Amino acid sequence: MNHLISKYHVAAPRYTSYPTVPYWNAADFSVNDWEKAVTQSFRESNDKEGISIYIHLPFCESLCTYCGCNTRITKNHKVESPYIEALLKEWQLYLNLFVTRPLIKELHLGGGTPTFFSAANLKLLMDGILQYADLHEEAEFSFEAHPGNTTDAHLVILNRLGFRRLSLGIQDFDPQVQLVINRMQTYEEVEQVTLKARALGYTSINYDLIYGLPHQRIEGLSDTLESVLKLKPDRIAFYSYAHVPWVKPGQRRYTELDLPSHKLKQDLYELGCKTLKNGGYLDVGMDHFTLVTDSLYEAEIKGKLHRNFMGYTHQYSKLMIGLGVSSISDTWTAFAQNVKTVEEYLKMVDEGQLPVVKGHLLNAEDMVTRKHILNIMCKGYTNWTEAEAASPEFSEGLHRMRWLAMDGLVFLSEDNLRVTPLGKRFLRNICMALDYRYWADQPKTELFSLTG
Repeated sequence: MNHLISKYHVAAPRYTSYPTVPYWNAADFSVNDWEKAVTQSFRESNDKEGISIYIHLPFCESLCTYCGCNTRITKNHKVESPYIEALLKEWQLYLNLFVTRPLIKELHLGGGTPTFFSAANLKLLMDGILQYADLHEEAEFSFEAHPGNTTDAHLVILNRLGFRRLSLGIQDFDPQVQLVINRMQTYEEVEQVTLKARALGYTSINYDLIYGLPHQRIEGLSDTLESVLKLKPDRIAFYSYAHVPWVKPGQRRYTELDLPSHKLKQDLYELGCKTLKNGGYLDVGMDHFTLVTDSLYEAEIKGKLHRNFMGYTHQYSKLMIGLGVSSISDTWTAFAQNVKTVEEYLKMVDEGQLPVVKGHLLNAEDMVTRKHILNIMCKGYTNWTEAEAASPEFSEGLHRMRWLAMDGLVFLSEDNLRVTPLGKRFLRNICMALDYRYWADQPKTELFSLTG
């Protein structure tokens, strides 16, 4: 096992989309193309599966140095109202492209720190979104929350608006780790939010944990996991820390010397997996552990697990609209990303423009590769037609896949592959074998985080 971990310890995408953002063909993309793709996707999918909405709320009062998200650090809460007004203007621009009222199946508030916003302002935002939409019978609303600033009012008001899932960013309870990553919250704060949410009727509570953080130790992570198991969240995301200081300068607060060695990081991973499984959690997809009662586990055993820019979900919809700074939207045949600064976003929306800065129109080969990568990430299995296998790009991918089969990561046959139990740990590497855009133009600079 150790030799495989070392062999496949390479920089690789996380494949929340295909093609991955660095390989988008922005030169052949226009906002006009994007508007046509949105309208077409809406016509094809709204009545059947509805649409998904992601709303990016970028503000945080302090910088968590480990964070790779697009954030704006400020203690000035006067920024809330202008930003909400802009979000609702952007929503109206999309409503103008829809031919009927949208049917919302999934909505997620991400960040940044959504609970930076007051509960009253979040209600204003949601009221403005929902007054022009209908809800799918299986609609699910979720939000990310900071345990240190999530109030009872946040939980009560969002619950009344239909939110039943929340995700708490914990990362690690070890005080030394919290200090260096500037993410301070106590066990008692997490417990209070968790218990209040359950009492109100939230049906799925997720905790985010990270292994590989600076100064992280076996003893500290063990204590964190013990505390987490006491509270028994419905699902746990156990992520590998992505050290990308060339993208996020805040990570330069510490150096590579402060990070766990490769061996220690693997030991931290093994500890987490073993402890969570012994605590009654089941391994779902990549990086996720759930109780048997959670909808994510049910989706996996029924073959309905899905993955999009929000991560793993049991919901499926072809059209996902991203609102706010840096948000990414997906029509299934095209991607678009919004501008990355608050000032530019506010200006473009105020001028009546969709705040799109770049995008990608998927070609036929992209669609085939996307299908197979999504199958691998969500089902651990995919099969192909003779026509697909005959294409040079896919054929080369299958040739690369033979090496992974020789290492026991996949079972490979003439028209299908299945990820082995051993291979589940290397999903990113398996998907990368099929990523023809990556192999056609391998990065000469650092683009992705290391696996594991």
